[in-house]
Amino acid sequence: MDDVQANLSNLAANEPAFVEPSSADFIADFLTSLNSETEKNQMQLIQEIATKGDDGLAAIMSFLAERRSQPPTTPDGKAYQLLVAANTPSVQDFLQTQFPNGLVSLVTQRNIDYAPLQALLAAQDFQAADRITLEKLCELAGGAAPQRRWVYFSQVTSFPIDDLRTLDTLWLVYSEGKFGFSVQRDLWLAMGKNWEKLWSLIGWKQGNTWTRYPNEFIWDLTAPKGHLPLSNQLRGVRVISSLLNHPAWTK
Repeated sequence: MDDVQANLSNLAANEPAFVEPSSADFIADFLTSLNSETEKNQMQLIQEIATKGDDGLAAIMSFLAERRSQPPTTPDGKAYQLLVAANTPSVQDFLQTQFPNGLVSLVTQRNIDYAPLQALLAAQDFQAADRITLEKLCELAGGAAPQRRWVYFSQVTSFPIDDLRTLDTLWLVYSEGKFGFSVQRDLWLAMGKNWEKLWSLIGWKQGNTWTRYPNEFIWDLTAPKGHLPLSNQLRGVRVISSLLNHPAWTK
């Protein structure tokens, strides 16, 4: 049994070596175990520790507090989501004090408000988050785009790098690294820039049939990697091609 499996087993069994003799020791042991693991294993431990009541939530808060000055990772996103879901008075106070504007810094060059998107992704409401993402892209495009609710491919090239990276980071951090424009780009490149292969891989097309919006799309983490956020591929590949070729991913 590897280290993370052993740690999970200890947690499940409530073994004294891990949870005794005090809450402080419990938290210290958890942080020591967590810091020695890969990101994937960190998320497993964080998920498990969240089931341990107030001590578990305190351990997760300590983890996030230690990492507050660093760029958020997918384990940070997992921890933050679990705290949001817990919604206890102590957790609410912690989040309002330590992360009043959310976990991800919402950098923008166009004065776009990404806070609603962050709240939806933190709550794992991926369908609503997808709709808001399109709204934000239309805001970035400006002009008539917000009214018509889609963007021209030629407008994408003028999107600020910072704003696209903010959108992408939000999706990455709150999806355990599964969703985001950069994820779609990596898969597209791995498919030799073959769009038909990409559509099938990310679940946007089955054979010759496009996946129908919204009911045939998958709005949770059981979806294929790169499944979200959506773009209107029925209008052709120009918009998503412009997004995936944007300098935000290469500079």
